[in-house]
Amino acid sequence: MSVTMRGYLDEVMPIIGRVATGQAGNVEQAADLIVASLRRDGVVQTFGSGHSEAFAMELAGRAGGLVPTNRLALRDVVLFGDAPRALVADDKLERDPDIAHQVYELAAPAPQDVFVVASQSGINGSVVELARLVKQRGHDLIAVTSVEHTGQVSPRHPSGQRLADLADVVLDNGAPYGDAVLPLDPSDTGSAGAGRCCAVSSVTGALLAQLMTAEVVRLFQAAGEVPPIYLSANVPGGDEHNHHLESRYAGRIRRAA
Repeated sequence: MSVTMRGYLDEVMPIIGRVATGQAGNVEQAADLIVASLRRDGVVQTFGSGHSEAFAMELAGRAGGLVPTNRLALRDVVLFGDAPRALVADDKLERDPDIAHQVYELAAPAPQDVFVVASQSGINGSVVELARLVKQRGHDLIAVTSVEHTGQVSPRHPSGQRLADLADVVLDNGAPYGDAVLPLDPSDTGSAGAGRCCAVSSVTGALLAQLMTAEVVRLFQAAGEVPPIYLSANVPGGDEHNHHLESRYAGRIRRAA
């Protein structure tokens, strides 16, 4: 297994295939929850910390995606709350359960909103606490995580729970323990043990986001309904189309950078 472009493709392509086929049933269940929420005038609230934020960005507020989506992030406590800017410079902030309460309250979700929370490990305090809040407040919860990774590490939340323990539907991103797939020689890492490079979860997370979107659109169309889908803002008429659909959810979805 070589550390080359071809080596990565040889590793990641079978994983993509396994996720696409092995998670099909779970994706259908997740889409059912999303459609049920949207038909009740709900919004998809999506969250990921660290690099799992890439999943939330793939699901919310993008061309070809669902309009009623709201991306949550730890920095919301600064952008929309009154927390000091220095707070988000803490690289261990995602381990703090208390921050989840601020993120949830600032989102001000409606009871019918559905949550999609992504975390490779599924063990950090902010992720688990947000999931606990979501379920305590009666929302449906879809988790995107690595089943292999989360099963091999101890939870950092005081409850001893993992994200997957709390979800109504779990989507396995298929990423291995540690996320990366190509082995490095110890002499390349400068440490006693060999590491790995080239991660998987962002690739398969994006795939799962788009699979869910496709299935949601299919369900709307099968019922003779028009799905609320974004056009690219960089095509003629895109802004007008998007602003018209966004107006239905004014004050409930954010499009911050």
